[in-house]
Amino acid sequence: MEDDMNWYLEVLKKYAVFQGRARRKEYWMFFLFNVLISLGLIIVGALLGLANESGTNILYLIYCLAVAIPGIAVTVRRLHDTGRSGWWFWIALIPFIGAVVLLVFMVLESQPNSNLYGSNPKQAGDGFAYSAGSRV
Repeated sequence: MEDDMNWYLEVLKKYAVFQGRARRKEYWMFFLFNVLISLGLIIVGALLGLANESGTNILYLIYCLAVAIPGIAVTVRRLHDTGRSGWWFWIALIPFIGAVVLLVFMVLESQPNSNLYGSNPKQAGDGFAYSAGSRV
């Protein structure tokens, strides 16, 4: 579990890094820990009565704002890993179909070799490598 948490922390360390590539494990471990932390914050907020007048859980809202940029950045890097431009992120704005297409992109296998966005993170050793000179 500790190794899996490192994937989550690595995404946070690259807070607004949109260049390079992110392998599937990095993306999905970040997603998993986001879900677990969100559920925990929702439960704690409900137990402590931390919701405002509209019923919004303040702890959960603050967390969502804090991880929004790293979440978008890791999604863009994951798109890069499949050989797609980060601009494909915006397909999620198309109701239902866009989210399904983006989900398919997130589960696809990485391009096996270097691509326009950098070297394959699986072949880079620790899996956390990114190329500073890559395009979005």
